[in-house]
Amino acid sequence: MPTPRQGYRAADGVRIPSVTTILSRFKDSGALMKWAYSQGREHGRMEALGQEAPASLYAETSKAADIGTAAHAMVEVSINGGKPEMVASYLELPDDQRAKARSSFDNYQRWARMSKLEILHQELPLISEEYRFAGTPDAIGIVDGQLCLVDWKTSNAVYSDYLLQLAAYRHLWEVNHPDQVLVGGFHLCRFSKDHGDFAHHHYAELDDAWEMFKHLRAAYGFDYGIKRRAA
Repeated sequence: MPTPRQGYRAADGVRIPSVTTILSRFKDSGALMKWAYSQGREHGRMEALGQEAPASLYAETSKAADIGTAAHAMVEVSINGGKPEMVASYLELPDDQRAKARSSFDNYQRWARMSKLEILHQELPLISEEYRFAGTPDAIGIVDGQLCLVDWKTSNAVYSDYLLQLAAYRHLWEVNHPDQVLVGGFHLCRFSKDHGDFAHHHYAELDDAWEMFKHLRAAYGFDYGIKRRAA
């Protein structure tokens, strides 16, 4: 769900934040700290054994992100009728990482066939003039004959901010397409970045997540002003 290079702007020309920018401002850092600690321990263990350790703390992050990027790119290419095995980010991966990316993609294909998924819109930028934020959902599609929001994640777990993101995307879609309500809810497809495992999660409604996102949007506005005042 890439942000347009020029960013998002409301009808009055003023730049507005994206869904992910708002959520990132208030994201829980606990998981990141735990990850950094585990990476530090692993780095020390490898050095003690005389093995070559990553050059930096984020080397492993880049590796995982490359696998996820390749799998996601393969999904997008397949939706558009292309050949997933020819995706550059997939071909550039080492053999072990390529196998994981392929496993993630294959698991997605199995779910797509079983659910008879039909993608109608892919990565469509949307703006909420009322709440002054924007975003680009992965896809709007049909599952079991119902219009729904579809999102792909490459991670080892489902995090609460994913649900806030989905709820915000629903608002963006329905405020711009009031005659096309997402009666089918939300389909979150998660690809494990380490093992190629696949999990599908369906949420019929995320009203509580939308209420929380609205509070975070308001807090984001106050936070920006207060930080400018304190500078």
